[in-house]
This record gives sequence, C-alpha cells and structure tokens, in this order.
Amino acid sequence: MTSFYGRLAVPMLGLCLGSTHLALAQSDALAPVRGQVTDAASSAPLPGAVVRWLGTADGATTTDAAGTFSLVRPARATNQLIINSLSYQPDTITLSGGTYVRIALRRSTELGEVKVEGRTPSYSALTPTNTQVITSRDLTKSACCNLAESFETNASVEVSTTDAVSGAKQIQLLGLDGAYSLMTVDNLPALRGLSTPYRLGYLSGTWIDGIDIIKGMGSVVSGYESISGQVNVRLKEPEKTDRLLFNAYVNDLGKFDLNLNVSAQASPKVSTALLLHTDHLGNRVDRNKDGFLDLPLATQYNLFNKWKYKSGKGIVSELGLGALRETRQGGQMDFRESTPGGYYGTTLTTNRYTGYSKTSYTWPGRPYQSVGLMLSGTSHAFDSQYGLRTYDGTQRTGLATLMFQSILGTTAHTYRLGVSYLHDDYREVLRQGFTYVNETPAQQYAREHRNRFERVPGAFAEYTYQNARNLTLVGGLRVDRHNLYGWVLTPRFNVKYDVTPTTILRGAAGRGFRVANPIAENAGMLVSSRAFVIDQNLRPERAWNVGGSFTQYFTLAGRQATFITDYYYTWFQNQVVADSYTEPSQLIITNLAPGGRSFSRSFQAEVQVEPVKGLQAKAAYKYLDVQTDYDGQLLPRPLTVPHRAFVNLGYASAFDKWRGDFTVQWYGQRPLAPHPGASGHQHGSGESTLPVAPRFALLNAQVTRAFKRIELYAGVENLTNYRQPNPIMGANQPFGPHFDAAMVWGPTYGRLTYAGLRFKIE
Repeated sequence: MTSFYGRLAVPMLGLCLGSTHLALAQSDALAPVRGQVTDAASSAPLPGAVVRWLGTADGATTTDAAGTFSLVRPARATNQLIINSLSYQPDTITLSGGTYVRIALRRSTELGEVKVEGRTPSYSALTPTNTQVITSRDLTKSACCNLAESFETNASVEVSTTDAVSGAKQIQLLGLDGAYSLMTVDNLPALRGLSTPYRLGYLSGTWIDGIDIIKGMGSVVSGYESISGQVNVRLKEPEKTDRLLFNAYVNDLGKFDLNLNVSAQASPKVSTALLLHTDHLGNRVDRNKDGFLDLPLATQYNLFNKWKYKSGKGIVSELGLGALRETRQGGQMDFRESTPGGYYGTTLTTNRYTGYSKTSYTWPGRPYQSVGLMLSGTSHAFDSQYGLRTYDGTQRTGLATLMFQSILGTTAHTYRLGVSYLHDDYREVLRQGFTYVNETPAQQYAREHRNRFERVPGAFAEYTYQNARNLTLVGGLRVDRHNLYGWVLTPRFNVKYDVTPTTILRGAAGRGFRVANPIAENAGMLVSSRAFVIDQNLRPERAWNVGGSFTQYFTLAGRQATFITDYYYTWFQNQVVADSYTEPSQLIITNLAPGGRSFSRSFQAEVQVEPVKGLQAKAAYKYLDVQTDYDGQLLPRPLTVPHRAFVNLGYASAFDKWRGDFTVQWYGQRPLAPHPGASGHQHGSGESTLPVAPRFALLNAQVTRAFKRIELYAGVENLTNYRQPNPIMGANQPFGPHFDAAMVWGPTYGRLTYAGLRFKIE
C-alpha cells in the first residue's frame, strides 16, 4: 500500500507542477479576477462579502479579513460581477478590462450599534477533514479549569484518569490513547513527548478561544506523528480578546483556580495578551476511607505572553512565550515528602518553558500567495517519585518549518511546499528500587537510563483542488530522514463531496509514524507493584488510518440541526505494546510480534437539534473495537469502553441572562487487566474470562447567571455520587506485591460541587 501511494503521489505532483506552465500561458480570459470590497463611507475592508458571476452558479467566493477576494472565471462567464454583504446595498459591476477591481458598497440603512451572536455549527461544513469545533462559549458549559475539562460536553474525545493516586488524565480519540493524537497549539505541535501524562493540565480553559478536533488523517504540514487525529487548541488572539477577563473557581474539595487575561493594543500595529493562571489544592481529602488522598495536593503557576504585529503591507508576525511550574504530592494521608516515615507517596515537580514565533508575508494583490517561517522550542524537566520508584526526565525540543503557498493558474488549484527540521533530546531515568541477580553496573545503567537524540529534516508538498461547487481534494506527501530509523514516507489524502448544500460526504486515508515514550505513556502503571520490563530494541510505531463521515444539515421546527456519523479503521504495522495480561506482576513493553495484529475500529453517530428556541440538545452513541495481540492471543485493550452514550442539554434564556447545562455520560462494560498477584489471563481461554468493570452513568449540571460584566456560575459533577468500589487494590499494604491503583474505570471521590465567577471588560 505504501508503494502505491508513493507511485501515485509523484506523478500527481508532477502533473500539478506541469499544469502551472500551461495555466500561465493561457490568455487573461482564464485568469482569476481579484479585488477588494470596502465600506464606501469609511473605506474599511468588508470581510464575508459574497462575490459571484452574473448569470451562472459556477463561480462564487467570499472576501477574507482584509476584504480581498480571488474568483475563478468559468467558461462562458459574463463580464459582470454581483457583490452582496449583510446590511449593504448589493452592487453589480461590469469589468472593463484587467483582472483587479475595487468595489465600495454603501450601507442599506444607518443603524445604531447592534450586537449579533450566532451559533456556529459544531461540525464544520467547509473543511475537507472531519472537524468538530468546541467554541469559547462551549467551554463555559462546565467548570473548564484546564484542557482536561474542556471535553466534558463533547462526545468525540474521552478523558480518563490514569490512576487513583497521581491525578493524571489522558484523552482517547478513535479508541486510541492520547499519544496517538497530535496535539497542537495554534497549529504548532506542542504538549508531546514526556509531557504526555500531565499535559491536559498545562493549559487553562480561560486561555482557549476554541478547539478543533480532527478525526483521521490531517495535513502533512503538521508532521508525521498523527495516527488517530489531531486536537488543535486556539489560544486567545491579542487583537480580538477581551481587554480583561478574571475567573475564580472553588470546589468542595478545597481546590481553587484563579485566572487573569489582560490584552492591550500597544500601537496601531502591535497588540499583546498576557494570560495568567494558578491553582492550588492543599486540603487532604479521603472520602472513601481507604487511607489514600482522593486527589493529590497540587500547586501550579502558569503564564503565557502573546504578541502580534501586523504591518498592513503583508507582514504578520506573532511571538509567544510561556513558563510553568507545578508541584504534586499524593499517596497515603500520613505521607509527607520531607518525612516519608514508611508511608506510600507520590511526588512530582515540573518546570516547563515554551516559546514560538510565526512570521508570514503575503504578496500585495495576491492574497493566495504567501511564505511563512514557524519556529518553536520547549524545555520540559521533571522529578517524580512513585513509592520506592523514581522517574526523572528532561526533554529539549526545537522545530523549524518554512512554507510557501500559492496557486496553479487559478484559485481552484492551490499548493503548499515546505521544509522542516525537528530536534528532540530525551533523557529519562527510571529506578525501580531493585537489581537483578548477576546484573553488572553497566547493565543496570542501560536498564535505568533511556536517552534518545532525534534529528529529523524533512520536506512536504500538499495540493488542493476545489471546484467552488461541491468537491474538494487534498493530497499530501512528506518525506523525512530520521537519524535513528532512516527514511519516513507519509502520504495522506482527504476528500469532501457535497452531494447537496446540506449533505456532505468525507473520506480520509493516510499513514502515521511516531517514536513511543513507553514510560511516560504508561505512567499510570507506576502506581502499582508491577515491574516495568522494557525491550531494549523498541522500533518506531507505524500505522494506517482509513475512514470517512456523513454529515446532514436539516431544519427542525424551523431551526438548524445536524446529524453526523463516522467510521474509522486504524491498523498498526508495528506498535509498542504494553502487556499487562501475560504476567500480572509485570508490565511487559515490547514490539508487536511479527505477524501480530493491533487495530482500532471506531463508529460514532451524533445528532444536534434545537427543539425549542433557546434549548440545544445533542445525543451520541459510540462503538469501539480496539484489540491487540498479547503473547499470541488477540485481546481487547484494557480499560477501553466498547459502548458509550452521551446526552447534553443546554438552555439559554433571552439575552443570555440565564444559562443551564445538563450532561449524561453512560459507559458500558470495559475489560480490566488482572491485578498484580492474581493468576493472570489464561491465554487460549478466550476473551470471556477477562474481568470487566460494571456499567455506570455520570450526570453533570451547571447554572450560570449573567450580568453586564459579571457571570456567576455553580455546578455539580457526578450528581448521583457514584464511586468505583476499591479503586486501590492492596491499599493497606502499598509496598506489597498486590498493590494496584492503575485499574481506574470510574470516579474515586464521588460528587463534586463548585462555584465561580467571571468578570470581563470587552
């Protein structure tokens, strides 16, 4: 299959580049018409104006943020353009020659200031990928103190707790762990590598303007690591966000969060935003009386400063700098880091620094042609302890991407070309508190230290065809040279076909490649008596993903509604398998056996309606079939829920004074790995002998009261106070052979109530 894509991509790219010469040789009659639409009174640009040819439905476009447009001239088109914009008088102009025009529209009526807020569809109708959008308004439907809580009212992404002691959380997309989803911040790869266990707590919810969830194969521009999809977090833009936003949150466990966003226009061309966050939990809580803290004591200080420069002459530059320090302490109630006293405890100290810059130049009069340089760097260092184990690590990452974008003759054919360079320096030390018989100091050092230095130069090309009516094709190919694993070929393909304006089909196929970080990605297993046994010759993971979606927009009671269903199949050519079935006292981390199988099948159906004005409802069902070969037997992945149902109701009164949200999440049975000291799964005895977690449901609710500049909110998570019985096995002997806090499938601390306020100056 790889060779097929490779043979297909090269002639396609050659054909596209060859067509450039042909298109440029044609007469001006086939060249696109470009121009700008402005306000006749103020000369300000008008974004979103519709420009189309008179007498034909074959050509139409909308103006961008600068009011500019580029419109393909179809065959046999007239010389007249029609221009429409909301609240402006439509105009028809006749082209007298040339390919660039300026149009000034007059307002239809002079109105006072009117603030209009519309509801954006959760599933984009424009993108070639299957993309779900979580807006800043959606983020206020739950406590949303950090990225982990941003997905509570979303059915596509699942958030789970890795263990019952450390408080770490992870996401799942298409049934695969979050490590297989590329996480980006403002479209730059971020929160990857050793930050995986706790990364969902590193971004405050108040910093986020929106989240784009892309299922399946995305763009080759973002790199080769995505396998199940991409989660892109869009931070607040300095020139668009509130001048001031203050958010305070407190819950009945004693945890509080404080957030402050401040933005300013430093000059007509320069804007900045300072984003501050701190949270603290200093209260020792043990509601289930097992002798362990229900949540770890934790303190975080986090800041991010963003600057943006717009020259007005095609240059846009952005700079971001961030710093974080976090400390955590979990374990038994009587554990103190300074005086452990024989009690079991976990500690973590993290220092993280990030920085990035993005600079682009757009050619005057050619809004479709630009060049951009993106640079980013991360320093992530932590020291941690899990009982007798210590796990320390540092990661230094640098990424540079240079990209050029333009068209092939007309705007129906666009392309992107670029080069990139990735620098990854990993240093990890895992000491498990024991040595093997006859193990030499050199062998012990090699077992405990995992150092990896990756240098990966690469190049990519992506071609997009859009016929301006109902078909979009995106084909991409990137080639990277990994200093440890040789050449990496990554083909990807996306197609969107609009059967009608309200019926959309999408398909996606492609390949992903990633180098696993086996300790960080299985950090939850450190909170157990399982010994980590790691193969010293782990190979990179390679997988294919194929799938598609069907989207139907319709009206119900005169209001917009959406139905979407999708299916994705992911299969691994090689995978780093964490086997907790074969020997319960060990976590055996090794390569997928030759000829072994590992795959994920994901099906989801969702409907979103507004049955009465102000009431938004969505319901979803998801089925997952995730299986891997463990010691020669195909078994389901532990803790993966095959069946899940989701319902969310949101109500907003007139003028948004009152808002209420209610969410139900139902989980079916899920397989569990045997606890340490148990007999383990008898290979060959079948899947039916696996222990399973019971079915249960979680109910969350929140109410918000809005005033002119202040919003007060209060809510309840886990309304029925459901708890997992005995989330920590062997809690009375945490240093014994039966201790296990890693098989967490439900809430550990029961009902949680919270309250907070938001104050903002727009």
